[in-house]
Order: sequence, then C-alpha cells, then structure tokens
Amino acid sequence: MSLLSALRSLPREESPHPAAEVIARAAASALRLELETYPKPGLVSHVDCGSHADMDADTFRASNAAIAPFFRDLARAGAGVAPMTALRRIGLDAEAAMRAATGGVNTHRGAIFGLGLLCAAAGALPRPRAGELGGLVRDRYGAAILDGPVLLHAPGARVRRRHGVGGAPAEAAAGFPSLYRVGLPALRRGRLARPGDEEAARVESCLALVAHVEDTNLLHRGGPEGFAFARGEAARFIAEGGVAQTGWRARAEALHQAFVARRLSPGGAADLLAMTLFVDGIEAAA
Repeated sequence: MSLLSALRSLPREESPHPAAEVIARAAASALRLELETYPKPGLVSHVDCGSHADMDADTFRASNAAIAPFFRDLARAGAGVAPMTALRRIGLDAEAAMRAATGGVNTHRGAIFGLGLLCAAAGALPRPRAGELGGLVRDRYGAAILDGPVLLHAPGARVRRRHGVGGAPAEAAAGFPSLYRVGLPALRRGRLARPGDEEAARVESCLALVAHVEDTNLLHRGGPEGFAFARGEAARFIAEGGVAQTGWRARAEALHQAFVARRLSPGGAADLLAMTLFVDGIEAAA
C-alpha cells in the first residue's frame, strides 16, 4: 500500500488525527524513497556510495529501521502538545539508536531533526492543509529551535559560525520555506515532465534543493569554492530544463560523478528531499 493510500484508509471517525504508527511509516517510507533515488549528486543511493567511504545503502537501511519507532513517539508527543525539550529528548534517543545500528556512522541526524519536527506537527494536526505542517513547526517550536542548546563541536555548528549561514535550525524555525517554495514545486514539476516516473520527479526536487539551500554539509566538505560549484551546477541543470530535457539522466549521472570527484555531498538537500516527500504524502492525503 502506498503512503497516500494508507493515510486515506484511516477511519476518520475513530481517529482525530493520522495515527502515530502511520505517520512513522510515512517518515520511514520518505527516507527509503530518498535512498532509492538515483542519480543524486554525491549522495549515497541503492546504486553506489556517492562521496562516502564509511556508509552504503545497507547502512542507511539499518539506520532507517532503528529510528522509525522514534518518529511514532514524536508524532504522539506532537499530539500531546509536548514542548521542544521533550522532542529533543526523543531525538537524542533516536540518534543513539542510529549510531548503535550503524557502528557510529551519522546517516540520519539531520532527518531525525527535521523530519522529526514534521512528524510532531503531523501528530498535532487532524487534516493538515497545504503549508500547515511547516507553519505549526514555526509557530509552536521556532523560538525554541533557535534558542536551544548548540553542539559547539558538531561539524554543522562549526560551519554555521564560520560562514554565517543559518543551516538546518534556521530552515526549521522558519517553517521549512525551502521545502514549500522549492522542493515541493520541483517534485510536482518533475511529475509533469516525466509522468509515471517518480524517481525522475525526486531527482528534479533534489537538484532544485541543492541549487537553493545553504547546505552546511557542502560547506564542510568543499568550503566556499565547493559550495559555489555545487549550487551553480545544480542550478544550471534545472535552468536548462531539469528532467524535462533530453538525456537528463546522463547529465544527472555526470553531475553525480563530478560531485564524487570533489568529495561533495549535499546531505542537507537529501534531508529536505525526504521531508518534501513526507509532506507531499501527508498534506495530499488530508
């Protein structure tokens, strides 16, 4: 059963909001679809390891299985109007489970944060209309996200301080504007360009996000030069027609290899792609 079908099959009279179990399955499905998207520039997929020597598709599958129950807990916490401190505790437990499943490798930390917030929002809203999940995250948790504890020695935090970018916390606190203004429109544009080819639509969304977001993973791996290269090449792909252009897959594969040669990996865009797929399913099913 598809994500959309599962959500629509819920008995609305008996459940005031989408069941936490279904929300968790939707989150896990979004992460699986992100992994099963190729070519994504520099990123791990079911085809290859991208720019990474310490992880592969099986690492991501193990991580996804380990963290899925915590998305259920986050949905329940959101339904109970839990504060950000409670969500953080669940998120830290999810991260510990992830590292235990992957031998210490960080596969999904960003997704636990962003997708976890959206799961909490989905638990709180019976039938979210377009934009409501991000709006709830912004209104309920935005201030606490920006005022919360910072892991000073985490790569993302160091990059944000050094380069003056907002990164994932700023994106979440603002209600995920990149997801709604870039990720979702590109996903739907890709579906129109390649009817029936959901992977093509996901590639379109991913590259549109790479071209747009201030991805601290790119800055950490490639510095300003690598960051500019990645965004510029992704923007060129989209400007020249994206997946609507003839030979789009060969061009996207060449771009993937160019990222791998430079060890670039836009992990922030990958997280936002998974969040885009989750929101697309949840809000479309309402």
